[in-house]
Amino acid sequence: METWLIILIIFVSILLLTFFTFILPFYIIAVKVYKKQLVRKNKEMWGRACSAPDNAEQVEMYRIGEEWGMENKEYIQEVELESYDGLHLVGQFFDFGHKKCAIIHQGRTESLLYTYYFAKPYQDAGFNILVIDPRAHGLSDGKYSTCGIKEARDLLDWTRFIHDKFHQEEIYYHGICIGSATCLYAITDKSCPPYVLGLTADGMFKSFHATMKTHMKAEGAPMSSFLAFLVMIAIYFHTGANQLRIKPEAKIKKLKKPILMIHSKEDIFSLPKYATYLYDLCKSDKKLVWFDKGAHSHIRINNQERYDEEIKTFLKERNL
Repeated sequence: METWLIILIIFVSILLLTFFTFILPFYIIAVKVYKKQLVRKNKEMWGRACSAPDNAEQVEMYRIGEEWGMENKEYIQEVELESYDGLHLVGQFFDFGHKKCAIIHQGRTESLLYTYYFAKPYQDAGFNILVIDPRAHGLSDGKYSTCGIKEARDLLDWTRFIHDKFHQEEIYYHGICIGSATCLYAITDKSCPPYVLGLTADGMFKSFHATMKTHMKAEGAPMSSFLAFLVMIAIYFHTGANQLRIKPEAKIKKLKKPILMIHSKEDIFSLPKYATYLYDLCKSDKKLVWFDKGAHSHIRINNQERYDEEIKTFLKERNL
């Protein structure tokens, strides 16, 4: 047998052995992680109940938010639209009689009831409020979460809807966790309307891949970096959403509107060092506000007065 053929057979054998003994088993695990974390199995999953009933801060956030909703229920208008890919999406528009609106976008597993909690500073600043059930959450249709990519297209549809139907002349975004990425993807999209004036980003991560690695390390998963990479591959194969290409660290360089970045030094998922990294990449009008206390997405519950004041000051200084 020719020497080159022997070398080729050995090389192919090594590749096949590596694939079947290492890559394939880890990919099977990655698909299971993907399906557990990002696929909605029924309408009760990611519904309108508190997403973390064992977390005292989360329960309190829901309580305060629902109390705000009850106080302002007379201003609610139920709204709906069809997404670009045929999903029925629902939301609520709080019409306080203004010509500008803040759209609040939450992270994964949360419905619009969660976003009630973040509405007060915008109401105080003279904004109407739009809260939404993202695709595959709450009462909206959908099976898959794409962690901001397809959700950003939905957000742009909501933006145009609220502008056209309710004559909102100015729109401002507020995002929490994945909602921050969603808002960033929308506001930097070439189709974003000029009347979208800026955003607040609470706990933005540099990429979903990076935050998935951090989650897996915290949970003690083996080969967390490689496994997180395979989860990104699974997301792409199932939804077409490319998390390795579309990510905040790539999009924030294109931002031309004002951004208020809010971050906690205690955040173990969207790491503080990445907030500084994103801030340095951003070339637009920007402000980074640090809080000493607060878990991921739980900054406001630990310092509500300062959180709200930072938002209102940022808006006032920019005449938004």
